Amino acid sequence: MPRENMWRQRRVPVPKRTIELIALVAISSTLFLFLHTRDLHSRLKKMEVRLQPGEDDVLSANQLSSEGVQTDSNPSGIIHYSNVQRTVTGKYEETLDIEALNNTRRADRQVLFFNRVPKVGSQTFMELLRRLSIRNAFSFNRDRVQRVETIRLAPIEQLHLARMVSSYSEPSVYVKHVCFTNFTEFHLPEPIYINIVRDPVERVISWYYYVRAPWYYVERKQIFPDLPLPDPNWLKKDFESCVLKGDRECRYLEGEVHEGIGDHRRQTLFFCGHSEKCTPFNTVGALERAKLAVEKHYAVVGVLEDMNTTLTVLENYIPRFFQGATNVYYDQLNSFTRINRNFFKPPVSEEVKNLVRGNFTREVEFYQFCKQRLYRQYRALKLRSDVL
Repeated sequence: MPRENMWRQRRVPVPKRTIELIALVAISSTLFLFLHTRDLHSRLKKMEVRLQPGEDDVLSANQLSSEGVQTDSNPSGIIHYSNVQRTVTGKYEETLDIEALNNTRRADRQVLFFNRVPKVGSQTFMELLRRLSIRNAFSFNRDRVQRVETIRLAPIEQLHLARMVSSYSEPSVYVKHVCFTNFTEFHLPEPIYINIVRDPVERVISWYYYVRAPWYYVERKQIFPDLPLPDPNWLKKDFESCVLKGDRECRYLEGEVHEGIGDHRRQTLFFCGHSEKCTPFNTVGALERAKLAVEKHYAVVGVLEDMNTTLTVLENYIPRFFQGATNVYYDQLNSFTRINRNFFKPPVSEEVKNLVRGNFTREVEFYQFCKQRLYRQYRALKLRSDVL
């Protein structure tokens, strides 16, 4: 009995709040590890599929240079992609002219204008450009963080933007969330336009959860202390319920015009321009205007889902700015993949995605158009190597 009393006297009481805090930390850590493990498994599966060569595959980014593309062979001496080469040569012999596909040569100055689309990995590409500015000796400039992002500008604001970008010394880069702005309409030199696109349904889901992420409002509050906090019920609303219940936020009706930070459904808007004709959602007019701007003005429009091809085309078509981009990206892949990553985004069923996709027909068509153009630019590099 005395010994038992002695041990009781030695016990240190722990406050109840401390126990609750430890429990909360433990639960949070377990949830984080679960999400991270699930995400890692998904990424490994995607990488496994990507590494499987198919008949329509093309050369890897590391096999290409600004002076041409070299075919690779395996230990048995068999050259990969020879069937693709013959097919492409026969099909695009006249149309895949690398000069015709390269709008970089049409630019009047060595100034790169990246009017980045939100939620397409643009933060990653912006950071890549910043690091490349040190390597390739060019000036890096970006727009400041704004309380309310204005992407459609009045004509006078477009003029001010074009004048500001044109005032940068060569070579320079400017990055901003803004619709396509045609500098030549203001009699100013044309820059080198680039942008990135993403599957429109995946992009709108990403945006939906991005503006609901806790860290998003913490960052915004730090910059704008008087910013009101959103309704907790709105924060807790999940995408699937929003779609299936026909919520106003998730109906995505054709021809609908909706402005503000809550609406980034129209990827085409960033290519169509500032006109009122570009604002109705999922319309033929906005689609065709966006396509025309890409073909006529953009040097490269990359695709988030195909980083290898995107980086290769950027390196070869705009070498002044993107030389060494593939090496820089993959040498620091771990840091790039963590940029703006949202661990609070739950999976969305394919059924719901397909339901939404039915209302994004022209947005999907534009995405496919940009993807096909990127692959034509890539194949043109390969055709050039066959001639050299």
